[in-house]
Amino acid sequence: MARQYWLMKSEPYVYSIDDLRRDGTTYWDGVRNYAARNLMRDRMRIGDRVLYYHSNAKPPGVAGIAEVCRESYPDHTQFDPSSKYHDPKATEENPRWFMVDVRFVEKFEREVGLPEIRATPELSKMVLVNRSRLSVQPVTQGEYEHILGMAGSEEAGR
Repeated sequence: MARQYWLMKSEPYVYSIDDLRRDGTTYWDGVRNYAARNLMRDRMRIGDRVLYYHSNAKPPGVAGIAEVCRESYPDHTQFDPSSKYHDPKATEENPRWFMVDVRFVEKFEREVGLPEIRATPELSKMVLVNRSRLSVQPVTQGEYEHILGMAGSEEAGR
């Protein structure tokens, strides 16, 4: 299967691109939206590229690149009663929520802010521009490459 492209959101004060760079890899837990869950569970594959988006920032924007390094598996926080992501309806035999692991690829020298993305005609059809609340969303290869170019990414044009 061909590489796919995604955008995943995290508040920088919760887990930033710098945290991912420090840790190398992390699990993407706490997703509690069925559409986002389905994308991670059913479509994400090892090697897929991720635009790492800082939400709740001023301005919010794409801060770097990650890569899916482990396909979906049950999100352990759904089973933990002390977790804010606990789901009492989830069981180990019938989990409701899934996560993937991602690894650090690159932090952009310059974040590509949402206002700039919205002002770019080539990106007008992005899910981010039209359904911005979704925390995990597909990105076309063209959109991915355009944002890399805007950021001056080391990966642009490869």
